Amino acid sequence: MKADNSFKTFALSIVWPWLFLFALLPFGLVVIASFMGHNESNLLALPATSQNYSQLINPLYLLIFEKSFFIAGIATLSCLILGYPFAYIIARMQNRWKNFFILLVIIPFWTSSLIRTYALIAIIKAKGILNTLLISLGLIDQPFSILFTNSAVIIGLVYTLLPFMILPILTNVERLDTRLIDAAHDLGASRFTTFARVIIPLTMPGIIAGCILVFLPAMTIFYIPDILGGAKSILLGNLIQNQFITAQNWPMGAAVSTMLTVVLAALLLIYAWVNRGSKKREWL
Repeated sequence: MKADNSFKTFALSIVWPWLFLFALLPFGLVVIASFMGHNESNLLALPATSQNYSQLINPLYLLIFEKSFFIAGIATLSCLILGYPFAYIIARMQNRWKNFFILLVIIPFWTSSLIRTYALIAIIKAKGILNTLLISLGLIDQPFSILFTNSAVIIGLVYTLLPFMILPILTNVERLDTRLIDAAHDLGASRFTTFARVIIPLTMPGIIAGCILVFLPAMTIFYIPDILGGAKSILLGNLIQNQFITAQNWPMGAAVSTMLTVVLAALLLIYAWVNRGSKKREWL
């Protein structure tokens, strides 16, 4: 027991300084920068001001926020629709096949997502693999114009972020008590009722975790809209990149980043509340 306490103390003595130096301190600097001004000679300048946050209600920025939330929401919903059945089926497989399919989910992480995004161009461009296949099958007469549209951005986000939806749900389904499902069937519940009233509520923490892991990156990944969406597709990630690199307006970029962090904190609180509610139901 003494050895366990010593190891825990040693681990915490490393983790907390690490979190302070590389997480809390940088975020604090970003928050401070968001309340500063800038001029031609200085990236950050006094006096302090809240003008950067008041500019966020500008119709242009509101449009970018609205578009980012919409596209991220569609991508998250698509990942949930595709990922939940896939995770549930894998969780119910035998160990040998389960490990194989989990490996298939993890394999994309072995390749840079930037390279995989460029590979999508060869699939969805006008003379790409998808259009060539559909035309050869006689399903369409003219190639679809997918590249450099919002649809292409959503496809790229789903392709990149789908594993982040599958893995949390898979972990939650594996811990699902099958006796509760059998009890629901014994009480006369149909498969749909069992799924809606038993399985979904018990796996809700995994669903919330997967949605958080997909939704936030979907709003902030800047290279997928740049590559697949073109100049017309500007999301929050592109806005932050442009403010820091192109416009050299660090305070404005810091303000947008801070707002995203607030959204992240709100989603984490929702996840903690849902997870606490599920644990209470387990005790009952």
